[in-house]
Amino acid sequence: MARFVGTKVEFGADTDEFSLNADVRELPLIHSDTYLNEVLLKSCETALADKKRDVNELRTKVENAISSALPHGVVLVEDVARSLGMSKRTLARRLSEEGLNFTEILQQLRRDLAVRYLEDRKLHVSKIAWLLGFGEVSAFTHACKRWTGKSPSQIRTPGAHLHPSG
Repeated sequence: MARFVGTKVEFGADTDEFSLNADVRELPLIHSDTYLNEVLLKSCETALADKKRDVNELRTKVENAISSALPHGVVLVEDVARSLGMSKRTLARRLSEEGLNFTEILQQLRRDLAVRYLEDRKLHVSKIAWLLGFGEVSAFTHACKRWTGKSPSQIRTPGAHLHPSG
């Protein structure tokens, strides 16, 4: 790993990150995953298209921080606040000033991503559960039922209509 990134690697750190020199952009991608790239591009383009023009900038920053942390499991407000350069209390206060709540943002984002990911039948339910930070498929299934009134397999059934709970 150290040889790959060109520097010392610290495992077990609080965050998952590394920096690359700008000239790395010119290097060829040897083991790129074109399918995953297509899924992520489609998801990002859809998310951008769904955003209203008067997007709340703080909410967007919080959603971006949450999205990158989801596959690692539990998303803590402290970690999101730190990644945004503020304390947990400051983040909570700023969200409150805008009528927002961290837990609601997290749940709405997970629900929206779940529905979007489930539209792609090539993406296995266990992979979707992992992408959304669930350790077990059963926990994802339970959350899916709570969010939409349907299980993941029911959502994938042609003609399925989602419960308007989200």
